[in-house]
Amino acid sequence: MFDRENYEKRIEWYQNARFGMFIHFGAYATAARGEWVRSVEEMSVHDYQKYIDAFDPDDCDMKEWARMAKKAGMKYAVMTAKHHDGYALFDTKLSDYKTRRDFVAEFLEAFRAEGLHVGLYFSLIDWHHPDYPHYHDRHHPERNNEAYKNVKHDFDNYLRFMHGQVKELCSNYGKLDIMWFDFSYDEMRAEKWQAQKLVEMVRSLQNDIILDNRLEVSGEGFGSLLSDHPSDYCGDFVSPEQIIPPYGLSDQQGRPVLWEACITMNDHWGYHSQDHNYKKPMTIIRKLVECVSKGGNMILNVGPDARGRFPKETIRILNEISVWMRNYSESIYGCGASVLNKPENGRITQNGKILYYHVMEMSIGGIPLYGIHRDDVEAIYLLSDHSELQIMDNWIVNNYPDIVFIDIKGNDLPDPIDTVIKIILK
Repeated sequence: MFDRENYEKRIEWYQNARFGMFIHFGAYATAARGEWVRSVEEMSVHDYQKYIDAFDPDDCDMKEWARMAKKAGMKYAVMTAKHHDGYALFDTKLSDYKTRRDFVAEFLEAFRAEGLHVGLYFSLIDWHHPDYPHYHDRHHPERNNEAYKNVKHDFDNYLRFMHGQVKELCSNYGKLDIMWFDFSYDEMRAEKWQAQKLVEMVRSLQNDIILDNRLEVSGEGFGSLLSDHPSDYCGDFVSPEQIIPPYGLSDQQGRPVLWEACITMNDHWGYHSQDHNYKKPMTIIRKLVECVSKGGNMILNVGPDARGRFPKETIRILNEISVWMRNYSESIYGCGASVLNKPENGRITQNGKILYYHVMEMSIGGIPLYGIHRDDVEAIYLLSDHSELQIMDNWIVNNYPDIVFIDIKGNDLPDPIDTVIKIILK
């Protein structure tokens, strides 16, 4: 039975962290056409081998990765231990299909040293294993290969292998904060993965670990965590992909459910050398604020190249995010949805009696703080420098006694991305 009390304890740190880094790293970076290259191009295991052989990240400094994540304000990070291609980035004893370097060990050591919580992504899918279904599987690269039409797969053997690799990760790498499974589809979901047995094993080895919901669904679903009767393998958070829920997420009893929007910087998770369609730092910052204002987290993806380096566009974006977070992280960490509705000129995050009013649109005649009443206010500050802001009292604003107006000098906001006003309530 789903244990709500333990659930609340497990997610406390995660609920306060709010911002994380997703790192999609693997041999597909050598192809430089995204992490789904083998499936999209229906590439045989033989043809894919050249990318495996060439994968030798000679400039991979995970300590630098960790420093960049911390500087940008991330509080946790998740890296691929194994993606759908089946190529393990850790020292598995169950297969020779693995990197020479134990990148998982390097990642965990580097990010823990910076004080970040750490998690591992693990694909439930494995296109390399002979007993994972090939022909007519919706995603397998060999789905249309007639040579596999009558091949019989021993799926139980695959499950023993898959569970064994998860056990290695949970046993050999110290405390893990998150296990990010990916993903379920068609009939490949829930007990097809022997999910009950898998979760019991994981929690026996990592009692406080947080799990996503993808043993039941993928990015297109929510799973039973939102239902009246969550399964034991429903996970601890919902994982909407490439979208922010319009109204946040709650279960059928109306109780808020933790969720994490996983968002790419460009249009791919894994490195793609021709994809320069990067989101603006302003967009990412405002979407992070939106997530927190709706009670959710954001995990922002990075796809290192085949040499193990963050793309230059990624570094530029992270640096610009770090500038904003240096001034305004207080309005993110430990905050959540406000008791007030979304104002038309921005968003609101809240931590106890403190409201953080994120103003994203300049006004004329004073900035209205919708939903804020003069009698409820103890003090108002500009968060960036803690300078006090005065409540306006003149003939221009006094026609609207139910709204507090503040005066910020000039014709532009101090921070055009998001100017944060700290309101301490009585």
